Amino acid sequence: MQHTFVLQTKWDGGRNAVGDLQAQRLQTQISIPPEMDGPGIGTNPDEMLLGAAATCYIISLAAMLERAAIKATIDMQSDGIVDVTNGVFTYQQIIHKLTLKLAERTEKNEKMAERLAFKAESTCMISKALKGNVEVLVKLTIE
Repeated sequence: MQHTFVLQTKWDGGRNAVGDLQAQRLQTQISIPPEMDGPGIGTNPDEMLLGAAATCYIISLAAMLERAAIKATIDMQSDGIVDVTNGVFTYQQIIHKLTLKLAERTEKNEKMAERLAFKAESTCMISKALKGNVEVLVKLTIE
């Protein structure tokens, strides 16, 4: 079985113009971020890649925790590290800073939650797509 996701973009202008992006459940403006000397209107490819990696990871983890019957609240900040060397932009690393608040904090639940937190990164579809190009790390705190 295959799934097809469709995304339309429209861009009218040069480097510092503002474009439009529309998908079935997403509509926004797009431009180059101010960190890269752009107008910073709407979102940008760097945020979208980070968002794809973060949402894929957190949904994968939530499903794995549910299957393991571990109730938890998941709080996460994801940082995307982009290197600029000689004018070349390279997305180097994504760091998921994850806090799991376990409803029932037992040694067994903690060990399983920790195992699943790291396994979810390697099973997420977006992490698999990035493998070999962008390093994805998980920094875990369990409460």
